[in-house]
Amino acid sequence: MGDQLPITFQEYIKLPELGIDVSNISFNTLTLQSDKFICIREKTGAKEQVCIVDLEDTSKTFRWPITADSAIMNPENKIIALKAGRNLQVFNLEMKAKVKSCTMTDDVQFWRWITPFDIALVTETSVLHWSIEGTSSPVKQFDRHANLNGTQIIGYTTNAKMNWMALIGISAPQGRIVGSMQLYNKDRGASQPIEAHAAEFSEIRLEGAAQPTQVFAFASRGANGSKMHVVEIDHVEGNPVFQKRSVEMMFPAEAVNDFPVSMQAGPKYEVVYMVTKFGFIHVYDLETGACIFTNRISGDTVFVTARHENGIIAVNRKGQVLSVCVNEDTVIPYILQNTGNVELAFRMASRANLPGADQLYVQRFQQLMGQNQFNEAAKMAANSPRGMLRTENTINQLKHLQSAPGQLSPILQYFATILEKGELNRHESIELARPVLASNRKALLEKWLKEDKLECSEELGDIVHPHDATLALSVYLRANVPAKVVLCFAQSGQFDKIVLYCKKVGFTPEWVQLLMQIARVDGDKACDFALSLVKEDPPLITADQVVGVFSSQNLVQQTTRFLLDALKDNRESDAQLQTKLLELNLLNAPQVADAILGNGMFSHFDRAYIAQLAEKAGLYQRALELYDNLDDIKRVAVHTEVLDGEWLIGYFGNLSVGDSLAVLRQMLEHNRAQNMQVVVQAATKYSDLLGAQNIIEIFEDLQCNEGLYYYLGAVVNVTEDPAVVFKYIQAAVATGQIKEVERVVRDNNHYDAEKVKNYLKEAALPDQLPLIIVCDRYDYVHDLVLYLYSNGMAKYIEVYVQQVNPGRLPQVVGALLDVDCDESIVKSLISATPAQFSIADLVSEVEKRNRLKTLHRWLEAKASEGAQDTGLYNALAKIYIDSNYDPEKFLSSNKLYDPRVVGAYSEKRDPNLAFLAYSQGECDDELLRLTSENGMFKQQARYLIKRRDLSLWSKALSGDDQHVLNPSHRRQLVDQVVSYALPEAEDPEEVSVCVKAFMAANLPQELIELLERIILEPTPFSNNNNLQNLLILTAVKVEPTRVADYIGRLNNFDAPDVAEICINNGLHEEAFNIYKRFEVNADAIGVLIDHVGSLDRAYEYAERCDQPDVWSRLGRAQLDGLRIKDAIDSYVRADDASNFGDVIAVATRAGKFDDLVRFLLMARKKVREPVIESELLFAYAKTERLTDLEDMLHGPNIAQVQKVGDRCYDEGLFEAARLLFQSVSNWARLASTLVRLGDYQAAVDCGRKANSTAVWRDVHGACIAEREFRLAQICALHLIVHAEELEPMIRLYEAGGHVDELCTLLENGLGLERAHMGMFTELAVLYCKYRPTQIMDHLKLYWSRVNIPKVIRACEAAHLWPELVFLYVHYDEFDNAAQTIIAHSADAWEHASFKDIIVKASNVELYYKALRFYLNEQPLLLSDLLAVMMPRIDHTRVVSMFVKSDNIPLIKPYLVSAQATNNKAVNEAFNDLLIEEEDFVGLRNSIDNHDNFDAIGLAQRLEKHELLEFRRIAAHLYNQAKRWRQSLTLSKKDKLYKDAMTTARVSGSVEIAEDLLRYFVESGNAACFSACLFTCYDIVRSDVVMELAWRHGLANEAMPYFINLVREYQVKVDHLVEEVGELKVKVEKNAGPANAVAGPNQLMGPAGINGRLLLGHAGSANNAQPFASNLGSAHGSTPSMGGL
Repeated sequence: MGDQLPITFQEYIKLPELGIDVSNISFNTLTLQSDKFICIREKTGAKEQVCIVDLEDTSKTFRWPITADSAIMNPENKIIALKAGRNLQVFNLEMKAKVKSCTMTDDVQFWRWITPFDIALVTETSVLHWSIEGTSSPVKQFDRHANLNGTQIIGYTTNAKMNWMALIGISAPQGRIVGSMQLYNKDRGASQPIEAHAAEFSEIRLEGAAQPTQVFAFASRGANGSKMHVVEIDHVEGNPVFQKRSVEMMFPAEAVNDFPVSMQAGPKYEVVYMVTKFGFIHVYDLETGACIFTNRISGDTVFVTARHENGIIAVNRKGQVLSVCVNEDTVIPYILQNTGNVELAFRMASRANLPGADQLYVQRFQQLMGQNQFNEAAKMAANSPRGMLRTENTINQLKHLQSAPGQLSPILQYFATILEKGELNRHESIELARPVLASNRKALLEKWLKEDKLECSEELGDIVHPHDATLALSVYLRANVPAKVVLCFAQSGQFDKIVLYCKKVGFTPEWVQLLMQIARVDGDKACDFALSLVKEDPPLITADQVVGVFSSQNLVQQTTRFLLDALKDNRESDAQLQTKLLELNLLNAPQVADAILGNGMFSHFDRAYIAQLAEKAGLYQRALELYDNLDDIKRVAVHTEVLDGEWLIGYFGNLSVGDSLAVLRQMLEHNRAQNMQVVVQAATKYSDLLGAQNIIEIFEDLQCNEGLYYYLGAVVNVTEDPAVVFKYIQAAVATGQIKEVERVVRDNNHYDAEKVKNYLKEAALPDQLPLIIVCDRYDYVHDLVLYLYSNGMAKYIEVYVQQVNPGRLPQVVGALLDVDCDESIVKSLISATPAQFSIADLVSEVEKRNRLKTLHRWLEAKASEGAQDTGLYNALAKIYIDSNYDPEKFLSSNKLYDPRVVGAYSEKRDPNLAFLAYSQGECDDELLRLTSENGMFKQQARYLIKRRDLSLWSKALSGDDQHVLNPSHRRQLVDQVVSYALPEAEDPEEVSVCVKAFMAANLPQELIELLERIILEPTPFSNNNNLQNLLILTAVKVEPTRVADYIGRLNNFDAPDVAEICINNGLHEEAFNIYKRFEVNADAIGVLIDHVGSLDRAYEYAERCDQPDVWSRLGRAQLDGLRIKDAIDSYVRADDASNFGDVIAVATRAGKFDDLVRFLLMARKKVREPVIESELLFAYAKTERLTDLEDMLHGPNIAQVQKVGDRCYDEGLFEAARLLFQSVSNWARLASTLVRLGDYQAAVDCGRKANSTAVWRDVHGACIAEREFRLAQICALHLIVHAEELEPMIRLYEAGGHVDELCTLLENGLGLERAHMGMFTELAVLYCKYRPTQIMDHLKLYWSRVNIPKVIRACEAAHLWPELVFLYVHYDEFDNAAQTIIAHSADAWEHASFKDIIVKASNVELYYKALRFYLNEQPLLLSDLLAVMMPRIDHTRVVSMFVKSDNIPLIKPYLVSAQATNNKAVNEAFNDLLIEEEDFVGLRNSIDNHDNFDAIGLAQRLEKHELLEFRRIAAHLYNQAKRWRQSLTLSKKDKLYKDAMTTARVSGSVEIAEDLLRYFVESGNAACFSACLFTCYDIVRSDVVMELAWRHGLANEAMPYFINLVREYQVKVDHLVEEVGELKVKVEKNAGPANAVAGPNQLMGPAGINGRLLLGHAGSANNAQPFASNLGSAHGSTPSMGGL
């Protein structure tokens, strides 16, 4: 049943299944702007968020935490508009950016997206449009009309041009929903108020209209009726005028209060969908206003809709998202079957291209053709839905028709109509192209192709190709004819497109042949084409094939270009082609081959072969690159006059070491003068690789000294081989290059200095500077001085220290002293040498030899000159100490010596001098060691105090890695510090550092001694605050017993800090005394409470102090000790409410509410906190001071009354809770409270005010328990509208046995506006259980609103079979319905109903089960049942079933109907039945009309039948089987001569006909003989007839036959004469003199005259005479050809 509906109905999703609460699904919280998104504002407690549901993919649903009054999603993009108060904002969710915002001056009552870029805003007074593009503000469109005042705006819509607008609102005066609409035209600036509930703009295309017609549809349901109106707006000139449509809207009886809520257009079908509040869908045709369909799609209120494709999408109160659209397959049949509006079905099928009206179109087309309305028929065929009339047959019909004068021909009208609205099909395109091209109007064809008006095919391309190859290519491309496309590309020279196209369409042509054709035309393009082929993956043609093609055409340049590109990947598999490429160019273009080899593109060719070719071509460089054989290389390499020198040098890098050396030797041997420079350069570059020794050996073997020198000179600066450098020095010495020797020994760092030094000594050079440089660099100064001094070359010593390196003077002096040189010489040398040497080194050298005093005068002279060298003054200090020349003065006054050096020098000589030197230089480590080792602790103590260095103190008191601590030494140091050093100090910093040092060294006892000495004895530091603090703190840690004494004696310490430390160290009494002495009372009592633990002492102390902070501290302690009354007293005396939270918590747990009241009254005066006042209310309730509670509630307060009421309710304080809930108007909790108090009527009244499910459930349960059914029903009616509450309520009633009350409740609830499926379903289940007589009526009324599967189960359990069948039928489970009827026929069977059900069953086996059921129980109705089942049953099986049961007569009407199928079993069964009934007329009709049976078998049965007519039928069957003789035998046997003659004529057999003639002659039946001649005239032979007539005297009987025969021949001859005469005239008229001799026989072709076959041959004139003679003799004359 459902598949016959004209709509497609679909449930997309259920919003609650996405976690969306039903309470958030309403007109105010849910918006639907399009079929893409649903936007819901959710509120859960205090949490608010916006949920966006993507209807295309619900898994992408996401929530956005934001607070807004309204949210609407853009109809196309992920853009959301938010409204909060008067602030509007638009956000792009994908870009996470704000698009636009504005602030309105008036409240926005309604808004919606009207386009993806514009939002309509409706305020109380006007309507504005706001674009999200640019920066513009909302623009006012028009002012609201007065008829919309006081209405709720529910809709706003505009037309596509946005010049017509409609604003819709509803109101409820006098309990009736009234719709008010304002229609506004922007062009005219005028408004019109209309009573309407819903409206929509759309467009339709009227017949004969050039442009669409704009229409406006609106619907209203007023007091005077319900109508849907369609009117035209913005009439277009030239279009037909649209007549206004007004149609009555029908509403079902159960929806008397229903009204339209929304309308959406379906432009494709030109319909409008209207949805009503009660969930009904109305579909109207816009052109006629006819109602196509009305039905209910939702049991719940639909409150929002939007356009969905060409349908409508809606959301109901339950959160179901539903869509409705026209069902293209069923809408036309539905209109025809249910409305009978043929014209509507015809128009709708045509404009929307819908199926279902095909037969109607065919009939009308034939009707128009029959009425000669050919143009109208052509238009109809062109506009037929799905092109069902656009066939080859239709075109053939139309193209042969003639047009009326001044009108298009029907075929052109046909094509024009199609081209106007769409494109032609394949056959149409071909038929139209022929006349267009024939009339040379190729441009039209091009235009249609560009507009895709033609369906391209190979045939169309073939037609176009002779006229335009390019246009044909376009056709072939569109038709996907690859072979023709490639051919066109090639013919037009578009070779580059061939591969792309073939690859795209997957076509593979003969590439080699194609390439050969292109190469013959254009070699360059062939090369490009070949490259494109081989670059494909896989290659479409091999490179070998391409080379073969190009070579055959002698395309050397193109072959080279192709191979260069094709072989660029340098694959090993292409070695042969690489060789081919190089060979080709070496033989034809050596310079090209040189470039190819120079680029190094290929590496897999035949190197030896190509090298030989390159050498022959004079390309020696390329030959060398390719040769591998050493002899070949040596032969070519000597041609340096041709080879590039730089390249040749680089070439040696590719050879092995041995080959390189061999080639270098060969080059020198071949032409030393020419090749030496290259050899030297190569040897230099590859020196490291070839080995310097090997190269040197070559030069030495060939006695090439000049080459050797140049080679070594080039490598000496870069080599690190000492032997090479030494060899170069030797070469330079041998060639007299002394300056070069000097440079090398000075700059080079890689020679063997010892070896070079000895060589230079032996060489006895005239200039000793190279030897001096070597000895100076490598510290052979001593050897140098000895060599020079012993060889009498002292002047070189002076040169050395004065000119070469003055810094070497100390070593030179030492060496001279070693050889006992005279001191005067040494002193003079020292004096003459520039001061560029180290005095310290000189002193060291002299001191080593114990000759320091030698320098005394020189040192003092240097000092007097102002020298600052430390070594100088170190030497002087040593001289003064050794000579005891007033060293103390020098050490004290001079600051330029090194204290550590001088101190160390003095330690063993005089410790005091060493102490003096160390102290001058602050050499702390050395000084500590010196004083400790020598017992100088007083000096050490004084030095430590003066230094004020904690790290130094740490070393002295604690030691470290360098200074190991000796305890006896530390004690001595401490004594010296306490006794002498520290009392002498006057600088506070010195004292501070000392004290810190003692603390850091963890010497508390020593620190106390130190501090008592400083503080308790009169000193400048006795009243120092820090020292007093330190003394007490140290005593706390070390001597706690002395703390109290210090506290009493000292008065300048930090009391709070010291007291805190005392507390931390357990000295509580000392801490208390400190606080008490300094009157810090709060802390003092804190010590008593927290540490002494005596609340009594604390109370006494508080009484003595009587300070609020003291009482507060005491109150907190008492509260912690659970002395609640005392604590509250203390807080009250302190007038302190700051700790109200703890007081409330403790007092509440202890139940001390009376005392708590006192505290809270005090606290309420001090602190205005909701908690305090709330707890006071609760305390009043607990102490039953309801009067005080009421007074407080009536007065100003900030108590959290709701929470207090909940607490009272939970505690069972219902009277107090009643007062509290009543004061805050919490009707829900008040109702629950009244239930607990037993006041049910009041509880129900409160439930009405609360309107909460939980409240109604609570009150309802209480009323049921007390059997207050009237009140319970009031509550239940508010519960049953919630589906989740229904089942628990039913269980409650059933458990109490209140079935009647439950049924009454549900019956009353069915009329509620929010009645849902669950209510109808559960009532049906209850009827099944308890009131079976009422269930059928209930189902007939509400079957569409019940949960059918659930009721089916209930009916099965209750054995309610008619009701079960009814449900199965309406649930489209026809199989189960049929089985139920069969199984329970006594209760459930009804013939008409069973027929309707069984034909819809899907299980075919049920049909046969039903037949057996009817055979057993209702045999007389079998035929009626079979009539409806006929289209789906197996006739053979049915017949077999009834044959076996011998009940064929029962189904005779069925057999008659089933014979139309020509089924063998049916035919045979029916024939048997007719034979049995002796109905020969029926049998004859049966076998004539239905031939599928065993004809021979039936004939054999019938030929023995006792009735003549049945035997005639047997003969007839033999005739049909072409068993002519058996048929004749039967006919002759029964003397049915007419039948026999008919059989002979039908057989067409000459033999059978003549045998029958002989039979008649032999039997003497002359009349039958004559009749047979007439009957078998065409097949009997005239000579046989003449013989029989002559022999048996039947000439008279045969005469009619002969007369007719002669007449026939006469007519034929006359006709021939006439045709020959006409032909003769025509030939004589057209033939010239040259053709006159051809004779008349030229008129006859191979087939005779005019294509007729003549006797004899037509090619010869002689062959015509016998025919003429025979013809003449037959007629008694001999006419000539001329006569003919």
